[in-house]
Order: sequence, then C-alpha cells, then structure tokens
Amino acid sequence: MKEIIINGIRVRPGQSLNIEIAIARLPTHTLIDLPVFIRRAKEDGPCVLISGGVHGDEINGIVTVKRMLEENLFTPIRGTLIYIPLVNVYGFLSNTRTFPDGRDLNRSFPGSSKGSLASQIAHILTQQIIPQIDYGVDFHTGGRMLTNYPQIRVDFKDTKGLELASAFGAPFIINSPHIDRSFRKEAFKSNKNILVYEGGESMRLDNVVIDEAIAGTKRLLKYLGMIGEGDEQQQVSLKLEESSWLRARVSGIFTPTVTIGESVRKGQMLAKISDPYGQVKVPVKSVADGYVVGLNNLPVINAGDALFHIGKL
Repeated sequence: MKEIIINGIRVRPGQSLNIEIAIARLPTHTLIDLPVFIRRAKEDGPCVLISGGVHGDEINGIVTVKRMLEENLFTPIRGTLIYIPLVNVYGFLSNTRTFPDGRDLNRSFPGSSKGSLASQIAHILTQQIIPQIDYGVDFHTGGRMLTNYPQIRVDFKDTKGLELASAFGAPFIINSPHIDRSFRKEAFKSNKNILVYEGGESMRLDNVVIDEAIAGTKRLLKYLGMIGEGDEQQQVSLKLEESSWLRARVSGIFTPTVTIGESVRKGQMLAKISDPYGQVKVPVKSVADGYVVGLNNLPVINAGDALFHIGKL
C-alpha cells in the first residue's frame, strides 16, 4: 500500500488528519501555518489534491474547498484526498493576488527554502505535496472585474489531463499549454496531472461557479472510483482548441450586448463603446465564431483593454 508522509507525519489507511506546516511569521511575529487536511480510505487508490487560494484574492476557490470540508461532501472509499483550502495566506490577508513583495506564487515553482515567501511556499508544495499525489484540481478565478465562465484549462497534448478534464465535465475545456514555473507544470514534470478550474472573478463570490466546481469534482472522483455512486450526471464539455482576448480599439463607456458563456458568430456585434456625452458610439464586433468564456465587467475602459475572451472550437 502506498505510503503517504507529509511534514514528517505518516498518514495511515483509514485515517483523517489535519496537518499544519509552519511557513513563516508576520511582522507582528504571528506564526503563519499552511493547514493541510487529509482524508484517507482504508482501501488503496489514487491520491488527489484539491486546492484553492494560490492567488489570495480568488475567493471562489477558497470557499469551494471550504464547503467540501465543512459539509463533508466526499468520503473516499478508496484512495486519499488532500485538501488545501488556502495556499496563499499572505495574499488572502491583504486581498491581493500576490505576496507582500509582489511575487506570484504560481510563477515561483519549484521554489527554494531560502528564497522569497512565495518561493518558500512553492518549495513546500514541491517537496511535501507533489510527491504524494497522482492528480489534482486547483481552483482559480478571473482577475479584478474580469469574469471567467466555468472552465477547465489543460494542455491538449496531455492525453491523461484531457481525459481527467472530460471526466470533470465543466462547460468548457480550454487548450492551455503549461506555463513555466507554475504549480501545474511543476507537477507535470513529475508525471502528476493537475487540472486548473477557472470560474468567476476575484474578490467576488459566485455560487453558480462554486456549485459547478463541486459538481465537477464529484464527477471526477466518481470517475477515479474514489467515491460511491451519486446523482451527479456526467456532462459533455465543449473543447476549445484556442482562445484569445478581443481588445478595445477606443476608450469610453463599455456596454456589452452578449452574456458570458454565449456563442457568438464572426461579425456579430458584442458591445458598444460610447463617450460620456452620447455623441460617439463605436461597435465591438467578434472577429471569429466561438464562445464568450471571459468578460470584462468594467463599465469604463481604455483603448487596448481586454473586453471579451473568445474560445474557438
């Protein structure tokens, strides 16, 4: 049977353990820990990481994992679940994506025990978590005032990752090559597959996005044979081979005429950009057939701003 040891603590079959990994101290000398929650079945099976809050202001992901824990949604009948609801405590405390020095944890892997705060946490995940897992789901959101429709991002060249993404069953699966120094790529280098789920926007809770994340996780765990049969129906995802942002040609007041998740046609009007005085109205038209998988919610935009993220089949 597979041995699971995190922070020097052995997790035996049938055990449920909560482990706190010491990270560092705040300037007040308050100790900051990384809480890790392990639920292991008596029967051997896959080990799956479920994580949120790699970016501290992406609250949807944190609440998604929190709900799984507090409602005890998944009890594995085989294998192990490792929950980390909040990876970036520092960003969460300051309502920011990054660390106090501006570093992005998701661009800091594999990290170093003597590096920046982000690098130190990346090092902990690389050394303590990645070696234990087989698969993972990492929950993210869009940026400030940028909403993502529920989607899984995976490299289409990764056949196992694509298989797992299809099992998750989010509305969209978007082809997204591995990014250097990211959590997903670091795991992939060790032949571990982590799916990136994107939904909603930062600093804003979206219950539809959270419910979809939980339902997809349930479908994935059922597919892996880790939980018993349930009432969650398998969904067929739309696979989008490529995607790009449509940007504003002029500045002004941005008024979309389509909604996120909607299919669009090349040449279709998606929005109007007007001046504050009602004298100028500039249409924004789609440059391709596809689906709106991301949307800028800012009412006032500047030339060059990203407006619509269009995914193409």
